[in-house]
Amino acid sequence: MDVKESYFDGGLLQLIGWRILGTLICVFTLGICAPWAICLIYNWEIKHTVINGKRLCFDGTALQLFGNWIKWILLLIITLGIYGFWLDISIRKWKTKHTHFA
Repeated sequence: MDVKESYFDGGLLQLIGWRILGTLICVFTLGICAPWAICLIYNWEIKHTVINGKRLCFDGTALQLFGNWIKWILLLIITLGIYGFWLDISIRKWKTKHTHFA
């Protein structure tokens, strides 16, 4: 079995820039465009990741995430916040579902 190198080739300044952009998007849209900001950051993170010599790509869209976002907010309200314990897992599942080898 041929095992190739796995690595992350993103830089700190790039990460800071994308996070600042994401924060500004959230602030200026009062959080409505948070899914778009999250997708920007996820896309940057994933496209700079190589696993076993194969680069990853992310095909999730802000519109897809926005639909889930509404569902998750409703679940938080209905369960009086209890769903919050599962929210991080739900976000990770969505992110993983949309991550593929390039």
